[in-house]
Amino acid sequence: MILYTLKCPKDHLFETWFRDSAAYDGQIKAAAVECPVCGSTEVEKAIMAPSVVRSAGRSRSSGGVPAVSAAPAAPAPPAPPMAISGTTTKAMREAEQSAKMRQALGQLRRQVEDNFDYVGPEFAEEARKIHYGETEERAIYGETSDEEAQALEEEGVRVRRIPWLPRQNS
Repeated sequence: MILYTLKCPKDHLFETWFRDSAAYDGQIKAAAVECPVCGSTEVEKAIMAPSVVRSAGRSRSSGGVPAVSAAPAAPAPPAPPMAISGTTTKAMREAEQSAKMRQALGQLRRQVEDNFDYVGPEFAEEARKIHYGETEERAIYGETSDEEAQALEEEGVRVRRIPWLPRQNS
């Protein structure tokens, strides 16, 4: 199973599981995947960041989950337009959810940057070294291609992608 973060032309982000990349391709061609917010079937993969997770039975003293990030994604899309009325509209609820998601993703980024070693474009190589016991076991993040992330999965190196939003200047 593969988890992809997808986006529609209105920049709504959502996650969907697929049996494999071929299943994704087939469902996209058949317009069988739609945005849960606006219903658009014109969806594509969003920029994501993989993460390496330790094999079962091994734990870290910090309790953290190793993760990696891809190159920073494009700036977060603006909140959807809102209509003003006496009751909370669907657009207002979506804007609230979007703001909460961006805040959570910002916290996730800070957590990763504060607690994981950045290995840059050498992520796949370093993840393999850790997986095969050639180097110390530690939490890492960096960049890798979709193909390399899939190759890591096929080798038994559990890889996860996380949305990597740009830092907010606050």
